[in-house]
Amino acid sequence: MSQFSVRCVVYRGGTSRGLFFHEKDLPTNKELQHRIFLEGIDAYNPSQINGLGSGTSHSSKVMVISEPTVKGADLDYTFYQIGIGEAVVDDEGTCGNLMAAVGAFAVDEGLVQTNPNDDFITVSAFNKNINKMIKMRIPLSNGNAKVSGEYLMPGIVTPGAKIIVNILSPGGGKTGKTIPIGLKTNVATQKRNYDTSFVDIVNPFVYVAAKDFGLSGSEINSVVGADQELLSELEEIRLKMAVASGVAKNENEAISIPSIPKIALVASPHDYVTSTGKKIKADDIDIVAKMISMKRFHRTFAGSGLYNLAASALLEGTIPNHFSRKRDGSIEQIIRIGHPEGIAEVRVNLTEELRDVASVGLDRTARRIVKGELYIPEG
Repeated sequence: MSQFSVRCVVYRGGTSRGLFFHEKDLPTNKELQHRIFLEGIDAYNPSQINGLGSGTSHSSKVMVISEPTVKGADLDYTFYQIGIGEAVVDDEGTCGNLMAAVGAFAVDEGLVQTNPNDDFITVSAFNKNINKMIKMRIPLSNGNAKVSGEYLMPGIVTPGAKIIVNILSPGGGKTGKTIPIGLKTNVATQKRNYDTSFVDIVNPFVYVAAKDFGLSGSEINSVVGADQELLSELEEIRLKMAVASGVAKNENEAISIPSIPKIALVASPHDYVTSTGKKIKADDIDIVAKMISMKRFHRTFAGSGLYNLAASALLEGTIPNHFSRKRDGSIEQIIRIGHPEGIAEVRVNLTEELRDVASVGLDRTARRIVKGELYIPEG
């Protein structure tokens, strides 16, 4: 079987990894574009052994970088979530972790002009998935994106150079409103009723109390991926909330949009042990959470979810707000989220009336792993 090749760069950003393409290097035919993404990741096999994925939602990702179309942007980009064991190319949501790699890519590929004497550059990128502007402060070394540093982020065992990411006016990217259907919504599954909150910040998320499933804050992050009964119940809730929020017209359409809304269990701060054996104290966190992505428990917590959850914890009346540690009512706060691999600290700036979100921010690291030709089997 013959193959053709496409220029491709592989980056890690935060706790995600993805394939990066210049739009100009891709065919204009969308069907052929999608086949390149599917073959490159190997969406067809659950193990993704025949491509560059690794059988997880945080490594089944693609970024396409294009010329800027919005005033003030250095570039546009579109994110694609790729299926695991199924031919899915989903551009409805976005990725909060790979945002940091978008900034590094812009520097490494010469899309922004750098000075060898500068220590930092701010990259402005327009995310076409959610129509939001992203600001990234990228550390430099001799005009290139700096990789080495002292910042150790949860989920990565080696430190790197800190990238500061901020998303401006992050609410309502998919539904038009941060809280499109009320602070709490009751959902009835075949088993029981649940109180949920649907919040549209960066990526839309559905939140459910862990205690409704008999889980405490100390147990929530020890739930294993093999718990199919719990996963099925959460998927049913997710599908119903997709319809209630207007993300999908019906549950069949919601099934075809697996990337949004995502769903997470939340609980009040408790002592717990991470997947690596580290002990987390309740006093060091403001809320505990575990999320599901693409029908599987997430190994850590998606960057988009960290933004969403931190902001939701400050919006009075939501499920996360109910379980979060009481805050002081300040416009700008740091929310400490306990997840399976540690603690993530998220910056949240509320609007003056404290009813919406002005910006959210997170510190990440990123690095270029491979640059070259990606080979795709001829159709």
